[in-house]
Amino acid sequence: MLRPIAWLLLVSCPMFASAADAIVAPNAVLEELWNDGEFTEGVAARADGLVFFSDIAIGGMKPGRIMTFDPATKTTSVFVADSGQSNGIFFTPQGKLLAACGAVKGHRAVCEFTPRGEMTVVAGKFAGKVFNSPNDLAVHPKGWVYFSDPRYVGSEPLELDLMSVYRINSDGSVVRATNNISKPNGVIISPDGKTLYVAETDNGATGLEPAGTPPKPPRFTLNAFPIADDGSLGEKQVIVNYGDEMGIDGMTVDTEGRVYAAIRKESRHGIAVYSPQGEELAFIKTDPLPTNCTFGRGKEANILYITAGEGLYRITTTAKGYHP
Repeated sequence: MLRPIAWLLLVSCPMFASAADAIVAPNAVLEELWNDGEFTEGVAARADGLVFFSDIAIGGMKPGRIMTFDPATKTTSVFVADSGQSNGIFFTPQGKLLAACGAVKGHRAVCEFTPRGEMTVVAGKFAGKVFNSPNDLAVHPKGWVYFSDPRYVGSEPLELDLMSVYRINSDGSVVRATNNISKPNGVIISPDGKTLYVAETDNGATGLEPAGTPPKPPRFTLNAFPIADDGSLGEKQVIVNYGDEMGIDGMTVDTEGRVYAAIRKESRHGIAVYSPQGEELAFIKTDPLPTNCTFGRGKEANILYITAGEGLYRITTTAKGYHP
């Protein structure tokens, strides 16, 4: 069932009104497309326009799923009934579907899913140790795959010393790309391929601490890393600091290089649109806490799809999404 939710659209503040008007289509409303999941995440659009997203199983009672939404028929269906707790998903320039599969009885690996739904592990270990809980990923036009590896939930033991962003090279080797982000979450690459944006979403706990352990001080920031010719990352630049209130989950970008970030603040949650320098340009309020977003493909290149709460939503913009 498709339901318009007109009251969910909000511009951040008067000083950005003109910028917001240029990004959010006039009279646009946030439309509910499907709301029958447990915890939706990782939305990505395939070249033919089909929209894929993860439905994570809370508590690991189920295996998690990958769903599809068909804009032509407005129907949602199951693509993979057992995704190994897929979270972020992303299509490579060659059309391969990659997924960051997390903990809670999940694969704890970056996996590839074929058009028939068959799964193979692309990267499951670093230096012989199993990943914490791969969360999100983005593919560079040169083929490098950057993915975040935090831990928010799950009882599986932690084997690695840090929570980091990693890079998978074309030969399948895996290198640690960051050691100065305490708990990375969403990742996305600028259209020119020169910047990796990383959300630092550190809630101060891994879920494995003994009962009564006080959490560490939280850290919520949006960071920009220059990408060198060999795929390595340069010096970190903090472009947005959210203080001690929850920051970003997943992100996407448009062709102008603006960043669309799912903000999970209890006091103000929705999709914030930032310039490459971190200036807020617009804000799309969502009722459920958002997790991720992406633009459609082809004639839907201006449609922003959003995963939030238990469902999938969309809204019309005047921007066009970027896909490598």
